[in-house]
Amino acid sequence: MLFKKAIRVRWIFVLIVLSASLLSHAETYYVDSSRGKDTNSGTSEAAPWKTLRKINETDFRPGTTIRLRSGSVWYGQLAPKSSGVEGEAIVIGRYGGGPLPRIVGGGSVEDVVRLYNVEQIEIRDFEITNQGAAPALRRGVHIFLDNFGTAHHIVLSDLYIHDVNGTNERKDNGGIIFHTNGDKIPSRFDDLVIQRNIIWKVDRSGIAGESYHATRSRWFPSLHVIIRDNYVVDIGGDGIVPWATDGALVEHNVARDCNRRSGEYNAGIWPWSADNTLLRLNEVSFTRTTRDGEGFDSDFNSRNTVFEYNYSHDNEGGFILICTPVERDRRENIGNTGTILRWNISRHDHERILHLSGADHTIVENNAFYVAAGDDVQFLISSWDGWSTDAIVRQNRFYVEGTLRFGHSVNKNDDGRYTIARGWSGARNIVFEGNQYIGKTVDRPDDAKAIVEATVKAPKLDWREPEFDPAHPQRYSEYIAAHRKWIAHLFQQQFGWAPVQLDNR
Repeated sequence: MLFKKAIRVRWIFVLIVLSASLLSHAETYYVDSSRGKDTNSGTSEAAPWKTLRKINETDFRPGTTIRLRSGSVWYGQLAPKSSGVEGEAIVIGRYGGGPLPRIVGGGSVEDVVRLYNVEQIEIRDFEITNQGAAPALRRGVHIFLDNFGTAHHIVLSDLYIHDVNGTNERKDNGGIIFHTNGDKIPSRFDDLVIQRNIIWKVDRSGIAGESYHATRSRWFPSLHVIIRDNYVVDIGGDGIVPWATDGALVEHNVARDCNRRSGEYNAGIWPWSADNTLLRLNEVSFTRTTRDGEGFDSDFNSRNTVFEYNYSHDNEGGFILICTPVERDRRENIGNTGTILRWNISRHDHERILHLSGADHTIVENNAFYVAAGDDVQFLISSWDGWSTDAIVRQNRFYVEGTLRFGHSVNKNDDGRYTIARGWSGARNIVFEGNQYIGKTVDRPDDAKAIVEATVKAPKLDWREPEFDPAHPQRYSEYIAAHRKWIAHLFQQQFGWAPVQLDNR
């Protein structure tokens, strides 16, 4: 009896080992649009598959790698249905030298790359376009969890997404959209990494989230979201918007020419309904219009947002908006509280340097603000269903070659501009302390420790940043490394030391 039991235990052990061996036996598949055949095995470069449909219909083991041949072109949609497991992600990338593999939506699909209810998957090294005859709901990449639960480890890296003419009537389309719906099963991302992507000429959003869980009554935020080293340029509306996240890191992204076509209220980089977001070493410039139009924004239903070592310049709406409706509904909106701005540079931003509207417990310290000659800009407090309370503005440097006005809003025009008057109206406990005012300031607030100088002697910094043309994506790695080095040096010149940059994952 004991002998039979031992044999049975041994066979169970063998089966477990064999099962583990089969599961871990990762395979590599090759796909070539010109020389492949779907009847091939696909497991060698000599016998590749041909179509995206073959990928979409196949169940892959965890740890499988799928490689698309460089220079190949496909029309339609890539929509893998398989998930990996921890430590054995499914990776879809490229092989061979030359141009990136290209997937063309042609306006015939909403999503060129669709990751629906999958996890432990990495997508790398593709070119993606989705240009139709007329604007419509379109995306380059759509990551969508629909009553899935928690999806772990999804990576989008080194993608070249351009010419996506989505509709500017909706924010949930454009370059990369990550979306969670959990009306039956709470759903979120844990370890979502969006890095080193070029997003060029897309409508309406560059990189943006959307979530059923954004309100506090349904709060189930995504965790460990990293948006890093992306280049987002010529965007119809918003540049980068983490949405319903806790602890997101938005680091060293470049956003230019956002809000070009929507005609609505958009900004460069900003969290919406998000907690504990860290935004650092980003550059935002040339955001269009004064309907918002700021480089940065800390927005609705967000707590403890930190902006540090960011560089904002030449944005038509200004440097930053910090806002929320004052009317609170603890089940939906807890307001905007605890935003911190420190060690940032705003240079030649127009219309408004800073706009505080409804947010509470805000700290603005040790920033450098440069107002261009000929500009007449505002440091503004306005009401959004009520006025802000508890803001500290201290030890900032205002280099004003034009005119800087402080005050509260008394009127808002259709184009998003404000008429302001002296003082803070209903805003309470707004404290200015130890700031340096250099140049022409109008209605300067009480500041007992202020340093006031009439003649502007701004420091001479190296504003000559590296250049990049998104029409040549093969040069991007060189550019982003040079930009990291340059922006660290810029802050070292301004403040006397360089910020420590976080390591890439």
